[in-house]
Amino acid sequence: MISSRAQVTEMIVSAKVRKGIKWADVAKKVGMAKEWTTAACLGQMQLDQKQAAIVGEIFELSDEAVAWLQIVPYKGSLPTAVPTDPLIYRWYELVSVYGTTIKELIHEEFGDGIMSAIDFSMDIQREPDPKGDRVNVVLSGKFLPYKSY
Repeated sequence: MISSRAQVTEMIVSAKVRKGIKWADVAKKVGMAKEWTTAACLGQMQLDQKQAAIVGEIFELSDEAVAWLQIVPYKGSLPTAVPTDPLIYRWYELVSVYGTTIKELIHEEFGDGIMSAIDFSMDIQREPDPKGDRVNVVLSGKFLPYKSY
């Protein structure tokens, strides 16, 4: 018996390691971006029935686990308020250092509002560089203005 979506995530990650699967390959079979598919497999997005069946087949999941993939998840996957994983911590550091700059520039360009993480896309690519390869991350979210009422 499975008692949480986190258990299904553990099953997926375990099977991924055991089978040597790449997230990009999973995404191709699911028919979605590798960034979204990875987030879904890690418990942050809801899969529809067809997507869940494909993921279930790839990772050899039970029918019960496949059903868990179709439930709206509780979003937010960090175990602590300040991340301890070095890669994730650098993102936290990036927001700590540049967050006010990003906020100022978005407000200057768009006005008072937010960038949506719902109407959102992300693209992560390797960028060759003679001084050492770079991580190129593009985040694109719909601007949502605050409303007066």
